[in-house]
Amino acid sequence: MSTTRPGAPTNATSVHDRIRADLLDGHLAPGARLPIRALMERYGVGQTPLREALNRLTADGLVECRDQRGFVVPGVSAAELLELTRTRCWLEERALRESMASATPEWEEALVLAHHRLARARRGPDPGEAGAPTEWERRHRAFHGALLVGCGSRWLLGFCEQLTDQHQRYRRLAARRALDRRDVAGEHAAILEAVLSRNTEMAVARLVRHYEATMGVILADAEILAT
Repeated sequence: MSTTRPGAPTNATSVHDRIRADLLDGHLAPGARLPIRALMERYGVGQTPLREALNRLTADGLVECRDQRGFVVPGVSAAELLELTRTRCWLEERALRESMASATPEWEEALVLAHHRLARARRGPDPGEAGAPTEWERRHRAFHGALLVGCGSRWLLGFCEQLTDQHQRYRRLAARRALDRRDVAGEHAAILEAVLSRNTEMAVARLVRHYEATMGVILADAEILAT
């Protein structure tokens, strides 16, 4: 008889979430091997739930399974970042257009609240959490998600989430060296202003420029892609 409570996370789900967080936050370096025994010790789980978690992460593109080498953290490159940013812009442009086309007062209120929370968050590492994702990072992701959630397609949102995960790996590698050298808060406010004024073309253009600016910061720092 199972003792697992309904809705309680399994060991595989728990370790999946922990490894995913370490991958997105740069604690598991690009190109690093992921030996099963070492991971079992690090995360305090058995081999079966660990392999299940790694297979799920492989399906999401956050881990690679290579013959003879086992599981490996995917590398980073300028070419991949260019492709990733271009594809993210394509998909999020469509999602934002659909969200704005079917905008409701509830969607706009949720978006304004997400932006308000982001604007109030402290930028930079949380006190006592060196290298950890900040509250700003969590609210930043929530704001961008709120822009797209009204698109009406769970498939499109799922693909956007996958690309956000991949992009976050690059962003966190950059964040470990320096904060973005631009007015990110102003960019977010400008995107929101265009959305609320129902100017779809301006909102899309500002969102695309926002992502391209992030890509430019990363590409300008050769050490990031040499990690």
